[in-house]
Amino acid sequence: MRWEPIDKTPRERAEANLTAYDMACREFTWDSARRCLDGLPGGGVNIAHEAVDRHLGTPLADAPALRWLAAAGGDTTLTYAELATLSNRFAHVLRDLGVRRGDRVCLLLGRTPELYIACLGAWKAGCVVVPLFSAFGPEPVRQRLELSGASTLITTVDQYRRKIAPNRAAVPALRHVLLTDAGVDDPPIDDTVGLALAMALVPEEFPIVRTGPDDPALLHFTSGTTGMPKAAVHVHGAVLAHRVSAHYALDLRPGDIFWCTADPGWVTGMTYGVIAPLALGVTLISDEAEFDARRWYDILTAERVSVWYTAPTALRMLMRRGDELPAGTDLSSLRFVASVGEPLNPEAVVWGKRVLGHAVHDNWWQTETGAIMIANLAAEQIRPGSMGRPLPGIEATILRRGPDGRAAVTDGEVEYAADGEVGELALRVGWPSMFRGYRDEPAKYARAFAAGWYLSGDLARRDGDGYFWFVGRADDVIKSAGHLIGPFEVESVLMAHPAVAEAGVIGTPDPVAGEVVKAFVQLRPGYEPSPELCDDILAYGRKQLGAVAPKRIVFADTLPHTRSGKVMRRLLQARDRGLPEGDVSTLEVTR
Repeated sequence: MRWEPIDKTPRERAEANLTAYDMACREFTWDSARRCLDGLPGGGVNIAHEAVDRHLGTPLADAPALRWLAAAGGDTTLTYAELATLSNRFAHVLRDLGVRRGDRVCLLLGRTPELYIACLGAWKAGCVVVPLFSAFGPEPVRQRLELSGASTLITTVDQYRRKIAPNRAAVPALRHVLLTDAGVDDPPIDDTVGLALAMALVPEEFPIVRTGPDDPALLHFTSGTTGMPKAAVHVHGAVLAHRVSAHYALDLRPGDIFWCTADPGWVTGMTYGVIAPLALGVTLISDEAEFDARRWYDILTAERVSVWYTAPTALRMLMRRGDELPAGTDLSSLRFVASVGEPLNPEAVVWGKRVLGHAVHDNWWQTETGAIMIANLAAEQIRPGSMGRPLPGIEATILRRGPDGRAAVTDGEVEYAADGEVGELALRVGWPSMFRGYRDEPAKYARAFAAGWYLSGDLARRDGDGYFWFVGRADDVIKSAGHLIGPFEVESVLMAHPAVAEAGVIGTPDPVAGEVVKAFVQLRPGYEPSPELCDDILAYGRKQLGAVAPKRIVFADTLPHTRSGKVMRRLLQARDRGLPEGDVSTLEVTR
């Protein structure tokens, strides 16, 4: 199905942060971009300094840095100066406990003010922050504590009792547990430390531990869509790419009210829900509650959000509720909408333009890249279904692939694909937020590179104008009767059918074709499964896709997602074939 490009108005083009894409790509260098960093006094770079302390002594010091919205109602606002002081106190608490530079500090917290204070304070103390998703069960938490080698955990009383205490003996490296909601007068639980009391007893000033651009700052666990999660190491110097990419790809600027709906337990929620917006001096919205359509529209209205970064899954859930906005919704402050977590289906891009007043801008990056690499930009034409074009400073290409579907490497050399040809998406190494290793897995890290390129494991194609189009993970591509079929293209077409809210596509064994395309379909409200509807969707798919269309349709009440929003095709395939499900620790149980 062909989707018409969406052009920008002259005003949109003129007011964007990046107005001359080709010139910016020619002239940009990371060396010159480093001048936007403040740097530590006497040399070095530290994420917490760039995010908060650099704003002290400027008008931003008294500006709101964080607006936290409690699930039960009420809100808390912290200025940049207050966030700096609180994170100083937290750094003191760590130092007094004997936590030192390079120690791993795990955060098992929901979206609460303490999470932001803790990660900033840990960076000030020279520690490596390990975000964990608060909805993990006891075993995934134990596994990640063990894999990270963490000495310290920040969590809540409830999380500790349910998930940590039963397994405490299994993670002997864990020496300290700080509880964010333990009252000052509450009796201690085991050997844990009440954070409120500990912070009340330490000074407000803290000299940031000197860190360099290559010193580890973050350990991000991948979401595990294709197997066991890996722990990707990121460094303090990544803050440069965080800041630059948010300025270009999200069009962020001082004075913006920015809402990133991703949980800080994932790379998006940490990079663009904490670091990048604070480094750019914007006001960050953080909502403790889970998804609720009316609540989200109310937040966009009441907080006067100007830039909104959310997930395709959330957009599709809003789409299922129709085009009518709730009474009282006012999106007049909204300037830019972007999507993250998985490729954005074209229908959602167009729906945004029609209902929200702004087309949704897709972009592409991974846990390993640390920051947005390819994006649909504020001043540039949007081609629905495309991930956009590489940001200035990023060189991307498509590599020809071997029989296994991955980039073919012969004697250390790679072969480049022609425009329109499907191959593996690769990035020229050297951008500041590139991951520096998988913890304790050097061989796996080495396999991610060839001939100066990072091999993403994603299959894509590039058109003649330099726009990149996602096809699928190399593991997901379906081989049917000589065709290589990308699930995303099929899913996008099916979602254009008026009855289909969401689709997950896999290959299922067939004695003749090898595999045939099977689609699991979730229906929109008002539609019921029936043989007639199944035939109609199949016919629609054949008309739009021809030989690569689904041969089988299964109606599903829900589709399995990771907590970061990706459809778990691996899990669909395992269930379809009666195989072991493998690691499901990142599974979103209900939707």
